[in-house]
Amino acid sequence: MAGSDTPSALGHLPSSVREALKPGSALLRLETTPSREGILDGAWWPRSRDIVGELPALVRALTEHLGPVTRVGLDAAAWEALPTRLVVDDRVVHIDSSPIGDDTVLITRGDQDHFSLLVVPPHATPDAAHAAMAQAVRADNVTQAEQILIDTATGPETST
Repeated sequence: MAGSDTPSALGHLPSSVREALKPGSALLRLETTPSREGILDGAWWPRSRDIVGELPALVRALTEHLGPVTRVGLDAAAWEALPTRLVVDDRVVHIDSSPIGDDTVLITRGDQDHFSLLVVPPHATPDAAHAAMAQAVRADNVTQAEQILIDTATGPETST
């Protein structure tokens, strides 16, 4: 995960990127306080739409810095073959899915900590993905995920 080599404070991930972004990266600004101002807590750029192949790395990185992830909420239409649970490092992670189409993944840690991450489409160019991820992690961001993807030209793949 980009920028997660050392935590900036106990229970928080650093928000700076220390390496080039590439598919499989996550850029996060996770606040564990109820006074969040931005809409999103970060962004994730998976390599593919195969959630079984992609989700374990994200869960491991989050668990390393924040403790166990218990639940993940996904848009059913955006992923291939969604299971209802996934075992990651001997821990069960429950997967909720619904056809919400909001370009996010919702992460639950414990009973009350919820984090919303923008999902950058796997086909995005590095420049577009970087722009989308940078917008998502801004503390003052009030732009919805869908609009960020439109603004940064990282929206859905178009068939030719």
